[in-house]
Amino acid sequence: MRSPYFISMVRAIEAEAPQFKNVKLTVADGRGDVAKVSADIEDLIAKRVDGFIMNISPLESLPGPMAAVKKAGIPVVLLNRKLRGDPYTSWIGADNFATATGVGEYIAKRLEGKGTLLMMRGGPEDNSTGNARRDGVLSKVKGTAIQTIIAPAFGGWTEDGGFKVMEDMLAKHKKIDAVFCENDSMGLGAMKAIRDAGRSKEILVFGFDGQKEALRQILIGSNYAGTGHNDANTIGRMGFQRMMAILAGATVDMDTPFPVRVINKDNVAKFFDPDSIF
Repeated sequence: MRSPYFISMVRAIEAEAPQFKNVKLTVADGRGDVAKVSADIEDLIAKRVDGFIMNISPLESLPGPMAAVKKAGIPVVLLNRKLRGDPYTSWIGADNFATATGVGEYIAKRLEGKGTLLMMRGGPEDNSTGNARRDGVLSKVKGTAIQTIIAPAFGGWTEDGGFKVMEDMLAKHKKIDAVFCENDSMGLGAMKAIRDAGRSKEILVFGFDGQKEALRQILIGSNYAGTGHNDANTIGRMGFQRMMAILAGATVDMDTPFPVRVINKDNVAKFFDPDSIF
């Protein structure tokens, strides 16, 4: 659980749980390892948990364990990452493609339809979340005079990873006008690499999620120019409330997309909270 996004989501759920009596919360960290995630799910089924709240990537790699959850009749609330098919009860999260199209529109606007845009991926290759975010941005710069470069290495969704990938790309490319990173953690790392290279005035940074450190940079007028809103705190709390409603017998929506919002210098003050979990 290296990403601040997932850490913050767990903290949000843990903060919500004490409102309900007789609720025991168990947190399992798959660490991005399919074998460990599978073992965790099977162990929790054996312990007869009443519900699963999941944010796992890639869920598509876990057809066996997910089928076992469905067979056991245990409700599943997915947060952010959505599973293809229907072996889940409810999903709450960002429409990654739709939000990324908004980010792409803003990038095209800030670059005035020209220049060079670097795309930084979180990885791995089949990560549906990252792919949707990248494709959303590309859909809006396509047809403009903006040239795109896709960094060959993955940033791993971390600040350190973003720094390393950006450092390498800066050494290879003398002309970069902006970089889009598939999450804000990588974006913050990229911003540091750009600053260390003395190129902050040349390169704008765009991210995704709405991490408060990124919002702070937008607020102070740095070269961190914008991000897609995907608040871990709100989604985590909504997910826990949704599970409580399901266990109480309520009928709930299967899919609840988070509102599409792009945060930039014009509206960041509405979203920035220095005391936010995320």
